[in-house]
Amino acid sequence: MKMWTVAAALLFVGTVGFAQTDQTAGATARKSCDDLKTEISKKLDAKGVVGYTLDAVDKGKEGDAKVVGSCDGGTKSMTYTRGGAGATKPAEEKK
Repeated sequence: MKMWTVAAALLFVGTVGFAQTDQTAGATARKSCDDLKTEISKKLDAKGVVGYTLDAVDKGKEGDAKVVGSCDGGTKSMTYTRGGAGATKPAEEKK
């Protein structure tokens, strides 16, 4: 009886852990770069940050910019650059 209880508990715990990992990985893998850029821009604007650029670049070609996320199934990186003469808020570029 104890052996069956332990086996059932291990099976349940393993299944729940696998299901959570699968959902979490799927959510980030499908995020488009435009959605991620919008999400990060909203957070930065809410904090009052000005004079920045967010760019989606190929993985491994980030240069000196700070990587703040990944998109398109992990094939691209979202980079954040602050300051500089050409830096503007992405929301202002769209207007």
